[in-house]
Amino acid sequence: MIALQALSLYIRNMAQIVIRNLDEAVVDALRRRAAACGISMEEQARRALTSAVGLDREAAIRRLDEVRKRIGRLPGPSIVEDLRRDRDRDFK
Repeated sequence: MIALQALSLYIRNMAQIVIRNLDEAVVDALRRRAAACGISMEEQARRALTSAVGLDREAAIRRLDEVRKRIGRLPGPSIVEDLRRDRDRDFK
C-alpha cells in the first residue's frame, strides 16, 4: 500500500520535455547505447539526464525514504502481506 502511494506520488510529479535540434550523431549514439543495454532510447535518455543532474539511484532511494517518513505507516496490510495472501490463495 505504501509502495503504491509512493509510486502514485512519484508519477504525479513526472514531467515531459521535448528536445529539438539534436545532432543526429547524438541520437545515433543514444540509440546504440539503448540497444546495447536492451532498453528503449527514451529510457536511455532518461537515465543519461538523471545521471547528468546528479539524481542517481542512491539519491532516488534517499528521496523515497523522505517520502516514507512524511507519509508514515499507513493503516491496513502491507504490500508484502497482500502478495503473501494472493500467493497462498493461488495454491489452495
